[in-house]
Formats: sequence, C-alpha cells, structure tokens
Amino acid sequence: MPAGVCGCCGPLRPRYKRLVDNIFPEDPKDGLSKSDMEKLTFYAVSAPEKLDRIGAYLAERLSRDVVRHRYGNVVIAMEALDQLLMACHSQSIKPFVESFLHMVAKLLESREPDLQVLGTNSFVKFANIEEDTPSYHRRYDFFVSQFSAMCHSTHEDPDTRTRIRVAGIKGLQGVVRKTVNDELQAIIWEPQHMDKLIPSMLFNMQDGEDLDRAGVGHPSTPCVSDQDVDENPSTLAESCFRELLGRAAYGNMNNAVEPVLVHLDNHHLWDPNEFAVSCFRIIMYSIQAQHSHHVIQQVLGHLDTHSKNTPRVRAGIVQVLLETVAIAAKGSVGPTVLEVFNTLLKHLRMSVDLELGESSRRNSACSSTSAGRGKESDERIVQNAIIQTIGFFGGNLPDYQRAEVMMFIMGKVPVYGTPCHTLDTVKIGHQGTKRIQTMLLSSLIMVTSGFKSKSMSAALPSPFLDPLFSISLMEDSELRQLVLEILHNIIDRHDNRAKLRGIRIIPNVAALKIKREKISKQDVAFMKKHGQQLYRHIYLGCKEDDNVHKNFELLFTTLAILTIELANEDVVVELVRLAVALQDMALSTEENLSMWLRCGVLALVAAYLNFLGQMIANTTFCQHVSKVIELRNMDAPYLLPEHVFRDKCSLPDCLDKDDAALFFQSADMADSLAGSGYNADRLNVPYVPQVTDEERLSRRKSFVDTISLQVDILPNSLPDKSLLAEEITFETLKKAIDTSVLEDQERERRRQVMEKFQKAPFEEIAAHCESKANMLHERLAHIFELTIRPPPSPSGVVSVSSGHAQHQSVPIYEMKFPDLCVY
Repeated sequence: MPAGVCGCCGPLRPRYKRLVDNIFPEDPKDGLSKSDMEKLTFYAVSAPEKLDRIGAYLAERLSRDVVRHRYGNVVIAMEALDQLLMACHSQSIKPFVESFLHMVAKLLESREPDLQVLGTNSFVKFANIEEDTPSYHRRYDFFVSQFSAMCHSTHEDPDTRTRIRVAGIKGLQGVVRKTVNDELQAIIWEPQHMDKLIPSMLFNMQDGEDLDRAGVGHPSTPCVSDQDVDENPSTLAESCFRELLGRAAYGNMNNAVEPVLVHLDNHHLWDPNEFAVSCFRIIMYSIQAQHSHHVIQQVLGHLDTHSKNTPRVRAGIVQVLLETVAIAAKGSVGPTVLEVFNTLLKHLRMSVDLELGESSRRNSACSSTSAGRGKESDERIVQNAIIQTIGFFGGNLPDYQRAEVMMFIMGKVPVYGTPCHTLDTVKIGHQGTKRIQTMLLSSLIMVTSGFKSKSMSAALPSPFLDPLFSISLMEDSELRQLVLEILHNIIDRHDNRAKLRGIRIIPNVAALKIKREKISKQDVAFMKKHGQQLYRHIYLGCKEDDNVHKNFELLFTTLAILTIELANEDVVVELVRLAVALQDMALSTEENLSMWLRCGVLALVAAYLNFLGQMIANTTFCQHVSKVIELRNMDAPYLLPEHVFRDKCSLPDCLDKDDAALFFQSADMADSLAGSGYNADRLNVPYVPQVTDEERLSRRKSFVDTISLQVDILPNSLPDKSLLAEEITFETLKKAIDTSVLEDQERERRRQVMEKFQKAPFEEIAAHCESKANMLHERLAHIFELTIRPPPSPSGVVSVSSGHAQHQSVPIYEMKFPDLCVY
C-alpha cells in the first residue's frame, strides 16, 4: 500500500489526535462538544503519558487557528486545555503545562483584545491550581512583561482599555499567587520584575476615579463586591498590591518598596502627596509588623536623597514618614528609633540653613519678592512637618524608649556654654539657633505629653535637667514658656493641669477634685537633690523683664504641680520661703524691675499662697492669706491676678513697702505652720538663690554668636614701671622675716572661716564650696589637656595627606620647652 494512504485515512491516525479533533464541531458557534470532551479527559487520565502529546497537538491547532483568525476554534481549544488542567494531577502534567503556557503566550502576543483577555483568564485558572511537585525550569519573565504592558494599555475605546487593564492586573495577580509561595520561584522578587509589577499596580491605582475614597489604607475600609473589584482597575490593583506586600518576606521588603518610591518620583506625586500617603498606608497595613522598620529606613534614605530638592517635595516625604511611623509606633519599630530622630533633626537643621540663607540673600538684594517669601514659608512647612513627625513618633513610644528619645533630643538642643554643643551657632546665627531651640523644645513637649514615670529621678535625670534649666535662664519668654510646659508634662502625673489653667485666686480648691498620691521615698530624695535648682529657676524666671501673662500662668501652674506631686513637709516650708523671697524681690528698691512686673510677681505670690493654704488644710494660714487678699481687693486690686493681667489696669507709681497689711508676713505664716507640726525655723532664713556655673554660662543670652574681642592696649595707658618697683630698705626686710604678723593674720582668717560656717546660710556655704570644686575641676582639666597632648619632637610628626604618610620635622630652636627643662 502506498505510504500516502496512511495520511488521509482517519482510523489509522493516533487515538489522541482523533479524540482532540472530535471536540471541535463543524460550526464553532456550537461550542465545545461535551461528550467528546469527556472521552478526551478520560483518555488523558487513563494514559497520563499521552498528556504531553495532547498538549502539543492542541497547541499546533491553536497556533494554526490564530493565524487563520478562526477565533471560535481558539476559544474551544483554550476551554479544552482548561478542563484538562483541572482534571489531570500527575507527574506527566509538567510537559503539558509547557504546551499550555506556550498557547497562552501566543494569545497574549496577539493584537486582539479578546484573545488577550482569553489567554489571561486561562492563565489565572492555571495559577489557582496547586501543583504536587515544584517546577525547576519554568520561568514567568514573559508573562510579567506582557501583563505589565497590558496594565498600561492606551486603547482608544475606554471600555476595551478597561478590559485589557483589568486582565493585565489579574494576570499579575496570578503570577504573584503562582510564584511567591514557591521557593524555587524567588526570582520574582528581583528588582527587574518588581520594577514592572509595582508600577503597573500603582499606575492603575493612581488612575482610578475613586482615589480619595474614605478609609484608604485602613483595615476598616468597607468591603466591595467581587463584581466591582473585577470591573474597577483601581480597586483590583489595590487588592493585588496588598496581596503582594502581604506575601513579602524579610529579605524582599527593600525590592518591594523601592519601586514605589521611584514611581512617586517619576510621576511627581510628592506634591501634592495624597496618593503617596495612601500608598504607604496600604504598605504599612499590609506588611508584617516586624518588617515596618525596613519601610521607615527606606523612606529616611529617600529623604536624604532629596535633601536638595524643593521644600514642598521634602515636606511631602516627611508627611509620608509621619504616616509611616504613626502606624509603626503601634507595633514593632526595631532598631530605627534613634535613627529616625537623628535623620529628622539633621533635615531640620538643613531646612533652617536654607531658610536663613534665602532670607539673607533676599535682604542683601533689598527685595522682598513674593517668590522669596513663598520659599521661606515652604521651608516652614518642612520644619513643621518634621516637628510633628518627631512629636507623634515619640509620643507613641513606650515610656522606656521615650525617656531615651527625650535625652537624645535634649542633647541636640543648642545650649550656650555646654560641652554637648552639637550645632554650630556661628554659622546659623542667633535667629537660626533660636528657631532650632524653639522647634526642638516644641517636639519635646509632644514627646513628653502623656509621659508617666513612677520616679522623678528616672524622668528628670541630671543630664536632662541641667540643660533644660539652662534654657529657662535665657532672655526669651517663648523659650521659658516651652521649658515650663515640658516640666508640666513630666511632673504632672495625675493630669491636674487642666484644672489649674489660668492664674487666679481659687476660692475653693476642693471643688477642683485634684488627684494626688502620697509622695514616695524616691521623690523625696529627688527634691533633696534638685529642689534648690527648681526653686532657683522659678525665682529667676519671675525676674525677667520680658515676662508676659502666659509666663506668670505657667509659673503658677509649676508651683501648684510641685505642691501636688512632690511636696512633703520640708518642701512646703521651702515653697513658702520661696514665695516670701519673691515678695521681697518685688518690693526691693535694689531690683530694676518695671511696675507691671512687680505687681505681677506679687499677684503670683497671692494666687499660690491661697492655693497652698487650702492644699495643706491649715486654717490659720488660710485666714492670714484671705485677710491680705481682702485688703488688696479694697485698697490695691492691682496686686491680684484678676486685675493686674487685664489689658487696661491702672498701676501705681510706687509700692508702699511700709503698708504691711497688704503683704504676707513670714512671721505669721511661720507661726501657723509651726502650729501644725511643720519645722518653720527655715522661714527665718532669707532665701538666696545659688549662683552656679550653669547660670553664668547660659544667662543673659538665648542665642549667642561666638565673637572674638580684640583689645588694643595703648602704651600710655600702662603705669610707669618705676612706680611699680618698691624701695627695699632694712625695715622691709625686717617685716618679711618677722613671722608673728603672719601668725596673727592666719589666726584671724581661721576665726572668720569658723564664724562663716556657723552663721552663714546653708545656700551661701554650698555655693562657696561648689565654686571651689569647679575651680579644682577646671585646673585638673587644664593639666590633663597639657599632659595628654604629645610634645613636639625633633624627629618630626607624622601627618597623613592624600593617603600617604609625611614626616614634618620641627627644628629644636623653634620648640618650646617648659621652664624646668631649660637650664
């Protein structure tokens, strides 16, 4: 028989080909023949080794039908492939899958939207099948590229464009589901694939009309139906984006987030930044909590990259960071806590530099254009965003981390005269220094808000308290107000500030229902150690000429909170002693104070003593205070807070110190306290604030530029050397040899020292001893500096320049030796 007869004789063809041919009807409109499809499925299940041949033959027919535009047969072939995939689960399915993916690729490469959608739907069905064994050689690079291109479809017809984009997103979702759980397909997380996947999803999310829907990125977002998801590219892309991020492992977070930042840069979505904020909300709520610090680190690095960009772009990134840390602070933040604050403080300094530089250039050009003012205001937006981020992040941290953050921020506050001067105030000037001080203190207020510490020693350690008090001595009322508010946040552990708001004569303190507890031993020790510091700074703060009404309100609240939280019997006596000292200061003629300031201090004393008397429930004390207040109401209302702090309050020309009835008498208060068991002997010793190096260094200036002073000494201003020489005679030598005079002088000096330690106030003795100790420390530091510094050597010193060591010799005649070494 001729060989050609076998090719045209149907019964002699392989059975699998005959079964495949039978599923195609004569008219493609009739659809897949179900009975013949059941026969083909039974054959494939019974003889799984034939699956690869069945798939290859179906692929051959589909390719031929696509070229001949027989789209009905194409649909039938894909439907048959789908059913075979769902029915067969054996080792032999691997070659069949390759044929299947080849057919899907053929459909995706076509220009017909219907075929692209058909191929995508088949791929999605395949992606939902769980294979028994992993695939060692299968790759999805082509599908990632093709589906990403479909997500960016620009078809003329809007409906067709939407169908193609939805199909592309579904295809990417199928790739994600098929690969992320397969350890052998970890290559999908590589940058070349993420750079296609992520932007495709973000493009459709951004292009959606429902971008500003309520609750974007929050777990409580209302659910939408499956039909809406399938028809809306934006919603479907967001769902796929969430699924991808939720499956991201520890080592894949960077590759998943970096394309988001690049996409926001390329499309200029930082200003305005609504879409950027919504994206990072989705990211933070989708990823695992322990991976949050990866996202924060990447946003911080991106902020560093854009350090020279426009202010609005930087402000947009900072606001995104605010949203990020706000979510991360509720969970695990990792080791990035101080890194966040360090980076933000660095950008705060840069923003101040840019603002002041722009301002100085504008002033030098003698022009006040609206563009210059706009840039300056944009920098303020950046600064405010940074402060909000610092405060919000710190406020959501646990107390033990918050204490570290408080110390960290305080270490960044420029305080003149301290060794931890981290900012170069010479470069930024007094305006920049003040701005940074104000901003950092404002952020400290936000960080300390709600801070509850069981022990004041832990909440206010010396390294934190000393620089804070140094700022409170500066000649700037706004800075002093910020310092007092910080102290209120830390000391007020029972939230009594709101009840004490406003300086006034409180008629019934019991009606305020103030919460308080018995003072602990740790707090008693804290007041013994730092009480005098607190009293001194309150005393000196009342003397400042630029005090306003708010300063007195905060000072009153400070005294009241100290009474509630930290006052035992000894502290009560010291506070009364402080109040008497403030009254004496206001009445003193030696103090150069304005009349309004004197009356304000006296009003503060009246308001506080009225509060204190009711808090300690001392009837005699309260009667004395009430009597003075009543007399002031009648004869001197300007000495009460309700009157003196009004806008129009008539003040006297001078205060009559002799009118004792208008002032609080320390003797009467001492008697009333002694009657209640208080040790009132200390009230007989006038209060004198200690003068320390802290005050000497930080006082009188809130912002300081280092200025080198050069003094020219004229020759004629020096005294004649002949006048300085004393004439040496026999009597002079006799006096020098006689030691009886020196013994008398030494005896007199010892008597004066003993008398001073017996009669002088404790504060004066402590200040004297402290000054000597400070002098000793200064001398020791000078000696250590001289001994640690290596002396010059004739053999030369080694200096490194351009990576090479160079020896520089010092001639002997140029060396300076100590006097004891020269003979």
